Amino acid sequence: MIIPCIDLQDGKVVQLVQGREKALEGDSPERMLEKFAAFGVIQVIDLDAAMGKGSNDSIVRDLTSQAVTRVGGGVRSAERARALIDAGASKVIVGTAAFAGNGINAPLLEEIDAAVGRDAVLLALDSKDGRITIKGWQEAIDLTAEEVIQKLEPYCGGFLCTYVDKEGMLDGTDLDWYRRLREATNHEITAAGGITTLDDIRSLAEMRVHAALGMAIYTGRLDLDELAQMNKEFI
Repeated sequence: MIIPCIDLQDGKVVQLVQGREKALEGDSPERMLEKFAAFGVIQVIDLDAAMGKGSNDSIVRDLTSQAVTRVGGGVRSAERARALIDAGASKVIVGTAAFAGNGINAPLLEEIDAAVGRDAVLLALDSKDGRITIKGWQEAIDLTAEEVIQKLEPYCGGFLCTYVDKEGMLDGTDLDWYRRLREATNHEITAAGGITTLDDIRSLAEMRVHAALGMAIYTGRLDLDELAQMNKEFI
C-alpha cells in the first residue's frame, strides 16, 4: 500500500530534511487532501506536537473527519490517543512515548492498548545512525529497531519504520534494513524515509512493506496518478 503523507508545522504542510531543515511548503492541508483522494489511507504527522512546540489540533481534526488517516505527533498519553481516535483517526502513531530511558515504556503502552485497542496503534521505530531516535528525531537512545521490534509486538498492530538518515534527501532508502525488520516480525510494517523511485516501492511491496511517501511526491519526482494506479495493484 502507498500512503501519502501530510506533515504539519505552524499550520502549514511542509517537508523537512532529516526532521530539521524545512525544504518546502505544500498546498493547504485541505488541498493536499484533495490531491490524495485516490489513496485509501493518508498519514498525518503534527510536527509541532512531536517536537513539543504546540500543536495543529484543529487541522488534524479537520483531516481526520474527511479521510482515513493515521495520525502521529505528540501522542504521549492514553487520553491523547483516545481523543484522536474519537476525532476520526483510524490509527494513532506512538513514537517517543513508547520508550523510557533506554527501554520500553510498557506501562504507558498498556494504558494506550486499553484505551484504543492495539490494532489501532502503530509504534514508530525511527532510526538514525543505527539507533532509535525520539523527540522529533532530536535525541537518540541506546537501542536498535531490530532489538526491540519483537518486544513491542504485544502493544500494537504494526510499525512505522523511518530511515531518518535518508529522510527528505531523495537518495533512496535502506532496503536491507527493511528486510531485516520484515524477518523479525509478522506485524504490518510501513516504511518511510528516502523512498524515491517506483523500484523502491516495488521492492518494499515484495517484502510486504507499505510505503509512506513525502518528499518524492511534493517535489514531483513521483507522479500521483502513476502512484494511484500502482496502489491499486497492491490492495
